[in-house]
Amino acid sequence: MRNMTDRERIEALISRRKPDRVPVWPGPCNGFAVTYNNLPLAAAYTDPEATYRSLRKTCFDFGWLFLPWMAYASMGAWEFGGEVRMPSGEFDQAPVIIRHPVEEEEDVYNLKWPGPESGFYPTARKFAELARRERLDNEPWNSVISSGSAYGLACQLVGLEKFLKWLVRKPDVAHFLIRELSEWSLSSLEQKKERLGIEGVLAMVGLPLASNQLIPPHRFEEFVLPDLKEGQARLRALGYRTTFAHICGEQNKNLPLLAGVDFGDPGIISIGPEIGLETAARYFPHHIICGNLDPALIQTGTPERVYEATKSIVERGKRLEGGFIFAPGCELPPRAPLENVRAMTKAVGDVGSYE
Repeated sequence: MRNMTDRERIEALISRRKPDRVPVWPGPCNGFAVTYNNLPLAAAYTDPEATYRSLRKTCFDFGWLFLPWMAYASMGAWEFGGEVRMPSGEFDQAPVIIRHPVEEEEDVYNLKWPGPESGFYPTARKFAELARRERLDNEPWNSVISSGSAYGLACQLVGLEKFLKWLVRKPDVAHFLIRELSEWSLSSLEQKKERLGIEGVLAMVGLPLASNQLIPPHRFEEFVLPDLKEGQARLRALGYRTTFAHICGEQNKNLPLLAGVDFGDPGIISIGPEIGLETAARYFPHHIICGNLDPALIQTGTPERVYEATKSIVERGKRLEGGFIFAPGCELPPRAPLENVRAMTKAVGDVGSYE
């Protein structure tokens, strides 16, 4: 029998069938893709044409599935009137917020909602238009719709340290901001569906600032969970079957709460190295688990260590009943050594086939 394409592998998993082998998704890898193609790292956030070409070629060269998506973790501040600095130094990894648009409590009640030409939006829109023109054999989806996280967006607008203090000292202000951002974000989902449709579109949500290293479970339940549930309910009502949910960082104490969220039929639950594969599968038995090689190991480890860690993850992931996609536990480091990335990919190829 012929080998499946990556698109067919994902379609099999979503149909609750076993593919021929474990698919490899490199995680968000725009930064790695442009540096691999000898472009400056800033191009991943400023040049949609070059980023799309780089992603397409990189995924083909390494044999990865291709999910075109142009974004960065701290989006929001620039669009609402703040400022960001694009990566330029030796140790830069992504854009950095240098001025938050909400500096005082009064600013919360006087927010200016961003228009289509604000901040990063034109760049991301141009990239999305390029991606939508084709759908390749290694491309399960060629477009992304984000349900957002109002809590995470609030952290970007206010600044993480200040907003975490507001959760305790000014909960009314925090609740107001989250509610306003939630309604603003979720009200656009129907328009996005009209523009994109459903076929080839993946819903996504990320929760990097909700980890238990930052907030305890009772604050997660109060400030994060309501908007998260509402966003997923709206996506299901619009007909989006699957959400890719990245549960970033140490969130083991949040898992009982997250298990009650409707991430789809099935959803794809992406985890970092802080959450065990078997633990995730226990809380999400009917979902596909995605992860969870430590990005720091890819950046700083030896090829031998990367190979063995990847091999262990794949061998355990293959035993998960709901299905498994191999991926780094978060973004593939932009300057990851090529020999480590090749070792990671080779390990999946060596042990990733199903009997």
